[in-house]
Amino acid sequence: MALDQGTTSSRAMIFDKAGQVVAADQMEFEQHYPAQGWVEHDPDDLWSSSLKVARRAYEQAQARGYEVAAIGITNQRETTIIWDRQSGKPIHKAIVWQDRRTAQRCRDLKADGVEEMFRARTGLLLDPYFSVSKIAWLLDHVDGARRAAENGDLAFGTVDSFLLWNLTGGREHATDVTNAARTGLLNLETLEWDDELLRLFRIPAAILPQIKDCADDFGASDPALFGASIPICGMAGDQQAASIGQCCFAPGSIKSTYGTGCFVLMNAGSRPPVSQNRLLSTVAYRLKGQTAYALEGSIFIAGAAVQWLRDGLKIIDSAAESEALASGLADNSGVYLVPAFTGLGAPHWDPDARGALLGLTRATGPAQIARAALEAVCYQTHDLLAAMESDGLAPQSCGWMGAWWAMIGPCSFWPIF
Repeated sequence: MALDQGTTSSRAMIFDKAGQVVAADQMEFEQHYPAQGWVEHDPDDLWSSSLKVARRAYEQAQARGYEVAAIGITNQRETTIIWDRQSGKPIHKAIVWQDRRTAQRCRDLKADGVEEMFRARTGLLLDPYFSVSKIAWLLDHVDGARRAAENGDLAFGTVDSFLLWNLTGGREHATDVTNAARTGLLNLETLEWDDELLRLFRIPAAILPQIKDCADDFGASDPALFGASIPICGMAGDQQAASIGQCCFAPGSIKSTYGTGCFVLMNAGSRPPVSQNRLLSTVAYRLKGQTAYALEGSIFIAGAAVQWLRDGLKIIDSAAESEALASGLADNSGVYLVPAFTGLGAPHWDPDARGALLGLTRATGPAQIARAALEAVCYQTHDLLAAMESDGLAPQSCGWMGAWWAMIGPCSFWPIF
């Protein structure tokens, strides 16, 4: 069973030994926007939706004569949850990776000259995207949180850790190295929590999970959940999991996946890459103690722009309608969308940027706006690939990948949804 807890939905899929899907289920959950630039999830929604889809898929598989041998977890990265170790109850809503509330704190640290040290140790940039400033915010703004953390009464985790805690009935507090690498607290050289960064952000080490390989012993599920105790044997952040799934095991191999956001990961080999174009250095995976690193470009809004067409503008009833609208046009009619709804990611890293819809005329309608939303994904992807090429780390051109680059390069319309 692959349990995939994403930004807008939770999904469970069960595969047989040949890699064929034998059961699947998915459900969306509510998004919370308590203030401008703030994005939250109710952690109970993350857990309850994950459990529901897992149980439904499990029942489907059993009905077809299958038994589940193991569970693997993949998850939206950077999203930050802190919970009470005794009760298991979160102390606050989850602060989502898109959230911008800590932008000023990051600016202050940059002004203090901290960013180069931070980048050298973590491979990341000082941006509210990552977990570390979110952890500090929770400890500073939830009554009694800092004292409780210092007393060892609280646990921090990205979503993988929170799911693992609940799946195992509170017996396991762990994460894998790919999720740890997105917190802003992992030292890329030692692959351990960094004491200096913990001091800088005033985060007690007692709240942190144990770091494991992507394929490891993460305990077993509580028998009450599925009627049997199932080993939990794998964990990876969603983008790294996609990279593994796309078999990006050779240096230079690359994946670009499109969900809520878009993320381009390139396998960089056995040493952390260094970008001159504000791309990220991160962990691709660690298996049997052997680590592969990756160069990453992060786009915050991709499929979320289509969701905005549906739920915000209400010009479509389903995501699939965006393709029908857009492909009915000969061109984009000069209409462009900059989907900076929660700032801009790589290579710009501007948390204060906001969205813009340009080139509007009296002839502009739903079709033009839908096409602009889809094309925005292509333009942003082009920016990332151009940055990688400028770093001298362009992807290997092979088969479909070369054709994909040729199609994305001129930013011609590409109906990816």
